[in-house]
Amino acid sequence: MDPISARLLARLPQKIDLSLDRMRALCAALGDPQDRLPAVVHVAGTNGKGSTVAFLRAMAEAAGLRVHVYTSPHLVRFNERIRLAGDLIETDALNGLLDRVEAAGVPVTVFEATTAAALLAMAETPADLALIEVGLGGRLDATNVIDRPLVSVITPVDLDHAEFLGTDRAVIAGEKAGVLKPGVPAVIARQAEDAMAVIEAEAARVGARLTVMGRDFDAWPERGAMAWQGEDRLLDLPAPALYGAHQIDNAALAVAVALELDLPEAAIVRGVETAQWPARMQRLTEGRYAEAAREADAELWLDGGHNPHAAAALGDALSRMQARAPRPLALICGMLANKDAGGFFEALGDTGAHVFTVPFQGAAADPAALAAVAHGHGLGATPCEGLDAALERAVRFGAGRVVICGSLYLAGEVLGADDITWPR
Repeated sequence: MDPISARLLARLPQKIDLSLDRMRALCAALGDPQDRLPAVVHVAGTNGKGSTVAFLRAMAEAAGLRVHVYTSPHLVRFNERIRLAGDLIETDALNGLLDRVEAAGVPVTVFEATTAAALLAMAETPADLALIEVGLGGRLDATNVIDRPLVSVITPVDLDHAEFLGTDRAVIAGEKAGVLKPGVPAVIARQAEDAMAVIEAEAARVGARLTVMGRDFDAWPERGAMAWQGEDRLLDLPAPALYGAHQIDNAALAVAVALELDLPEAAIVRGVETAQWPARMQRLTEGRYAEAAREADAELWLDGGHNPHAAAALGDALSRMQARAPRPLALICGMLANKDAGGFFEALGDTGAHVFTVPFQGAAADPAALAAVAHGHGLGATPCEGLDAALERAVRFGAGRVVICGSLYLAGEVLGADDITWPR
């Protein structure tokens, strides 16, 4: 465990309690850093938040802007969550900020404390833009103390975190739409009809102008690249650097935000083709797991998607990959026990993959129980005691393409095993 995670585990309650009262009190005690930020893009949604932020960061930095970024969760080191003017925050600096948060004397959760530390760091470090990702929900998320972002963003809304947000997509959309602010323009991803109705109603209530994918702009693959069409312009863009058809939608959403920010077209092009975001259909080419796969002439991929909507995107990516270059397919899957494993495997049922289920540190589902769920959705499934055993079995049984999937926590263990975290 990295030093910051160990500190937070020892000192603060490991719970999620959605409320803004504690966070507002903490921010007031710290001098309201949320009111001293550079221009903010506030990003909510169920899936695609991190990828959209990654595209936006790449575009803004290509335009010469200094960019702060706050995302969650991390993969290997807690420091990954906070990027200040392009650089990951240093451990000593983060410890100092957490000391100030604790000295404020307001009882808060881990996410509230770290969000306050991030806001302090961003308020006190010069930059041109801050990209801030919602942690959970939106309306009552700790990041929603930001009252006046420059742009609000809502990525696709679907089911996840049912214990906090419920299982009604319209209700979840209402929580996500809580980031919409009076007079602040909002860029909205393509949505299911029930979610879109809620978002539009909230936008009308608060007076937020919406730019909606599928209505005001759209994008599609074209001759190995990407076309983006708005009401008054057509952009010919390179294929997104991140793999999968769903990344065209994420890149397109980022393009629409970039145009709201008036970024130059050359920077948009550069951002689309250079964005990096690990554990999102990431091809692993280094580290001991990649080496073990390569020795067996197998590809190794890593994806942290952990809900049915993300599994559908993964399934689509794999179907396209298999159609172009078919190889025997295996999934090495571990999931948190509170996730919708049935919905996840249902979305992957047509891949024909054999599933090897594994545990990981934390509240992971039992591999045998997870294998039973996969088997119940028509997939061959074998429980394993760990990643090494699962990979050994997968390649021994002839898999030529192996995808480790089901959890960002599992993805973090893979990347951390060889310290092959994202580029600095």
